Amino acid sequence: MCLKVGFAGTPAFAARALDAIVGAGFTIPLVLTRPDKPKGRGLAIESSEVAREARRHGLRVEQPGSLKAVDASTALLQTPIDVLVVAAYGLILPHNVLAWPRHGCLNIHASLLPRWRGAAPIQRALEAGDRCTGITIMQMDAGLDTGPIVTGHPLPIEARDTAGTLHAKLMALGASAIVDALRTLERDGGLASRPQAVDGVTYAAKVTPRDARIDWTRDATAIDRQVRAFDPVPGAATALEGATIKVWRAEPVATSPAGAPGSIAVAGDALVVACGEGALRITELQPAGGRRMGARAFAAGRSLDGAARFAASRE
Repeated sequence: MCLKVGFAGTPAFAARALDAIVGAGFTIPLVLTRPDKPKGRGLAIESSEVAREARRHGLRVEQPGSLKAVDASTALLQTPIDVLVVAAYGLILPHNVLAWPRHGCLNIHASLLPRWRGAAPIQRALEAGDRCTGITIMQMDAGLDTGPIVTGHPLPIEARDTAGTLHAKLMALGASAIVDALRTLERDGGLASRPQAVDGVTYAAKVTPRDARIDWTRDATAIDRQVRAFDPVPGAATALEGATIKVWRAEPVATSPAGAPGSIAVAGDALVVACGEGALRITELQPAGGRRMGARAFAAGRSLDGAARFAASRE
């Protein structure tokens, strides 16, 4: 059996999987990705990471803005494929697309389902303080990450992982896991799967700017998780004298400066900020419109005595 693998994905997480599938020697008749869009300060039109990766390999690329109008008569669904691999595509697959490949659609999901179904599983796992996450290869159905599980691949979350470092680990694990699943499908002509557990379902809602706003009345451990969960995007944020400040590198400490939550003390090369319980020791920040900098450089030229205070609430 020579497996024909379609692929649907958009960001770097998906591009890594596509590269691995190409490297494993599978035939890829078609790659779906989101349309090109303006990006950056100059709003130059830019293709997705998957589009660039597919073109690098000389693959056919289609970029529909929606799949709602796709029917069996379109050229897209006339393309014969055995399985469609989906990774962070960004479009909902209607029933006729799910039924298009004879072996269905396999999704690479960055959590151990049923925990953290939805858009932001990496960020929500870190924010919640999970000790372990992983990759699930799932047979897709019409629900939101509800399909039967083909394989699960655990990955420990390290104490100082950020969304960026964890994304990189899961991206590599996902690429390896989907190649293994495709090799099994090619060898056996099918894949065993099991229904997801009814218990333990959680949802990873899309990240909003408000999620990243620091509430200093929370305990230091929770704020530390928040800082790491939203690094590199969108960055945990607070305010000082009305100006937005992003916090990039920090750790919880037991000793807290005097004053209400948000109160700042300069301690060597760090700022120590009072929290609802404990304190956060910050070593890297970024003022609005500026670059990332160490806490010592941030403090230089600012009056950060006992009266200085970050805004305490998300509101």
